[in-house]
This record gives sequence, structure tokens and C-alpha cells, in this order.
Amino acid sequence: QVQLVESGGGLVQPGGSLRLSCAASGSIFRINFMGWYRQAPGKQRELVAVIYSGGSTNYADSAKGRFTISRDNAKNTVYLQMNSLRPEDTAVYYCNADLTNRRYWGQGTQVTVSS
Repeated sequence: QVQLVESGGGLVQPGGSLRLSCAASGSIFRINFMGWYRQAPGKQRELVAVIYSGGSTNYADSAKGRFTISRDNAKNTVYLQMNSLRPEDTAVYYCNADLTNRRYWGQGTQVTVSS
């Protein structure tokens, strides 16, 4: 079956950077979009960034100018480059994708921004 596996989370100082990766595997005919959500303790899950099949992107206001989403179609992998990280970016980051017209979630990777 299709699955998503995230990596790249960790502990970083304020102002630092992290690069998250999400690799999709399995029987994938098409990728309609791949993106990233995050969920902080006690808060709802929110969209951070998404990249669509045509290459267009969408970002949360808090991510604009700091985060960049990209993809490697040959590897069925999406990346989230996060720069100028702030403590309020601390959350579990989840990969989400519409693959072969079905929605999938990764297990999440913890990002902690703290001094």
C-alpha cells in the first residue's frame, strides 16, 4: 500500500533552519498535491505549505518568506525548508498528500525551536 515517511525534524535554536522530507512509496499513479501540516499541543492541525501537481504553491501567512516547499517528482518526495525558525513554529509536522486520488498522512516529525 501507499505510505508517507517524514524525516528531518529535531531541536533547533531560534533563528536556525531545518529541512523536512516526506517520501511517498507504493503504487502511485499520480500525485495531485503534497504538503505539510503542523499541530502544536492543544491546537488544531493547520496547513503550513502545499505544492500542487502543476507546481503552484500555497503557504500559511506565518510561513511566507521563511519556508519553502519543493519536490522531487522522480523520488516522489516533498521537502520543506524552514529558515528563521521561531519558538512558535514548535509542533509536530505531518506530511499530507493526495496520491492516486486518495488522501494519505505521514506519522509526523517533531520540530522544537528553543534556546
